Amino acid sequence: MKLKFLAIALFPLALAACQSGDIQHAGDSAVSVLQQQNADKILAAYQWSTNTGTAPKPLVLNFQQADRLSISTSCNGMGSNWKVENNQIVTGNLMSTQMACDSSSMQQENVAKDLFNNRKAPFVLDAKDPQKPTLTLIAASGQKYVFSGKMTPETQYQTQAETIFLEVAPQTKPCKGVAAQTCLQVREIKYAENGVKMQVDKNWNLFYDKIEGFEHNPKERQIIRVKRYEIKNPTADQSKYAYVHDMTVERATVK
Repeated sequence: MKLKFLAIALFPLALAACQSGDIQHAGDSAVSVLQQQNADKILAAYQWSTNTGTAPKPLVLNFQQADRLSISTSCNGMGSNWKVENNQIVTGNLMSTQMACDSSSMQQENVAKDLFNNRKAPFVLDAKDPQKPTLTLIAASGQKYVFSGKMTPETQYQTQAETIFLEVAPQTKPCKGVAAQTCLQVREIKYAENGVKMQVDKNWNLFYDKIEGFEHNPKERQIIRVKRYEIKNPTADQSKYAYVHDMTVERATVK
């Protein structure tokens, strides 16, 4: 089973995570190079999120293995470099987009700055259960924040994605796979190196799978960028691929 395999694969990493109940002293204890490497891998294997105040969306952290920390807030995107050193997450100066935000979103961005702007943040990483890991961080203000981890698709499917572009019609249609269902209508799109859009499919095709993170709108025609992951050893009634919404490239309202 895939989940069992992932649990076994991540178990040695979980053992290396800091288990101390006293987070205030987490930054005072030295850890081995091996433990640091394992903490890096655990952080990069998950997407971490927590709710803050009245912000409409959670604060989301992506610790990329190329030493880049990407932070999604309810308004602006933020980022910095990162590394693990002496049970601390060490970051540089945060960079941010400059969109105008409401007050609750601005408060959430201040939380991100308090946590990661040019800091050495003590942390406790609990990955005993690979399906429900937690990351606890202490901000510069002394406030404690607990983030929940969700496996990245690369971790879940143990493979790298192929990127495709799909045009999604406003109308869905009844279809029948394993059981009766409603299918999206899609056409594949490709883009040349100069950015010119090319239609791969002239006709609409029924799309029997789900696209994780995508919200269909019956009043919009959308072009979306999708990450497609090949599923290893799918069951007889399972698709060969898993699809994850990456971003919306175009959207147009239809009457």
